[in-house]
Amino acid sequence: MYGVRYSLAANSATASSTGDGSSDSLSSDSRSTFSKGDSDIHVPLMKGEELCRMTPDVTYLCPFSVPAKGNLYLTNYKLFFISKDQLISLEVPLGVINRVEKVGGVSSRGENSYGIEIFCKDVRSLKFAHNPENHSRREFFEDLLHLSFPIARKALPFAFSYQESYSQDGWTVYDTMSELKRMGLPNESWRITKMNEKYEVCDSYPSVWAVPAAATDDDFIRNVSTFRSRNRLPVLSWLHPYSQASITRCSQPNVGVASKRNKNDENYLQMVLDANAQAHKLYVMDARPNANALANKAKGGGYESEDIYQNIELIFLDIHNIHVMRESLRKLKEECYPIIDDSKWLSAIESTRWLEHIKCVISGAVRIVDRVENNKTSVLVHCSDGWDRTAQLTSLSMIMLDPYYRSLKGFEVLVEKEWLSFGHKFQHRVGHGDDRHADADRSPIFLQWIDCVYQITLQFPYAFEFNEYFLITILDHLYSCLFGTFLYNSERERVSHDLKRKTVSIWSLINSELDLHLNPFYCAEAGQNKIIIPSPAIRHLKIWKGYFCRYNPRMRLQEPVYAKYQKLQFFKTQLDKKLAELRLDAENRNNHGDYEPVRV
Repeated sequence: MYGVRYSLAANSATASSTGDGSSDSLSSDSRSTFSKGDSDIHVPLMKGEELCRMTPDVTYLCPFSVPAKGNLYLTNYKLFFISKDQLISLEVPLGVINRVEKVGGVSSRGENSYGIEIFCKDVRSLKFAHNPENHSRREFFEDLLHLSFPIARKALPFAFSYQESYSQDGWTVYDTMSELKRMGLPNESWRITKMNEKYEVCDSYPSVWAVPAAATDDDFIRNVSTFRSRNRLPVLSWLHPYSQASITRCSQPNVGVASKRNKNDENYLQMVLDANAQAHKLYVMDARPNANALANKAKGGGYESEDIYQNIELIFLDIHNIHVMRESLRKLKEECYPIIDDSKWLSAIESTRWLEHIKCVISGAVRIVDRVENNKTSVLVHCSDGWDRTAQLTSLSMIMLDPYYRSLKGFEVLVEKEWLSFGHKFQHRVGHGDDRHADADRSPIFLQWIDCVYQITLQFPYAFEFNEYFLITILDHLYSCLFGTFLYNSERERVSHDLKRKTVSIWSLINSELDLHLNPFYCAEAGQNKIIIPSPAIRHLKIWKGYFCRYNPRMRLQEPVYAKYQKLQFFKTQLDKKLAELRLDAENRNNHGDYEPVRV
């Protein structure tokens, strides 16, 4: 992946690091190299990657060490800097770049006062000083903008050029029908429908979903969809294997200030309730604060009134909107990079309210789990449009309820199902290849959810098959545009751009190097058929230093995350092998009558 590296080997194929400002990320992609000039500097290139520009005598202004002079390279995938002594290198995928600004002018005085500053979507900001005499900045700046923001010029992201082949095909990880069958569908209460096969009912929903078996008329379902924002009607996310309590998801009803009604929508929610024979009430979990839901009524949206919808109980979960989360993350980044004031660390983190928002999301998911598992009642989840906070709540509660989603493959299926197929707007929220860095649609909703998952792994270290590095890898490639997985806003758009044929899935990378992403403490037997209920209390939550502070050498662990898990996984494999040998030996002894019980 990417980071800053010291003591660079001439033909190194990785971008891991041990120096200031480094990343814990590692990539084992096979790469070619590019040699330039008498210094024999090698620029690592992946299959499909091409060198576009090289600018000599550029100074990298590292916030943690003295300035380093070297060469700055630009490919169609990344920015690559290497110092003249080859002791310092820096690699940043262009997809990570949020905006680029010029610093100073030709007449600027002072050393290193003329150059460019790059602001990244992860945490970093990078400064490079150019020599004003050779006029290299203008051309490099224009090429950097051109390659970093392909969507702005109606071009395609680098994922369409990436030609790496892996031993595993990540596009086969998720199959809608297989996942529905795993949950026991179809059954007497739920049926599978393909009425959205051409994405005509709801263009942001998948082509296949499950609805109550009582809803047999497709025209009836279409009418229900028209009463929901963006036509996102209630459909099944998860079904309890024993009680048949369900988690369904949708968007807000279009009731408006006039409190409009739709009898079909009311009857449909009754069908969702009736699909669970043990329950006499349907809980509607509205992710928004009550005030926000009221404000949405003025815009034509709103919420389900308990006076109109029979047998429901409406609960507001007080999770704030995308704009609040964006501002919270901005403040958190300022506290984590580049300068950390240790004397005010705790108060500074509190002022960002990031952990407070994490608490609200986890707390909301815990309330859903309680209703489904303990009360054996069904729960309907929505926010405004049903693709941000709704996805956070459904997927987080499913992790708590179903141990399958705590396995590595199950987690991949969960991301594909609840986030990708159900239309979280990755393109708008992340801004892949888009130069509109101030776009109001940008928000770290998926990052926030991954952070929630990380918090739960800290409380249940034996319950998850994957490790922290697995989560970091997903977030790194959320931005990198190396893979096609997170491109575009919906399943319909991904199908129309033929991503499965033209790009590589991130799961191909991960599943081809499993040893890097497995949790050596995972105990599958201990988690079988067990739910986990984390504590959402602030005292149990921590800032994710392994992600947010990894580029700050004053906060980063000396040993990279992936290296620690590699060692532990190796030892676990050796112990498992020895245990199997001992069990086989004991079984053979027992079969031959050589076994003598211990006498007490």
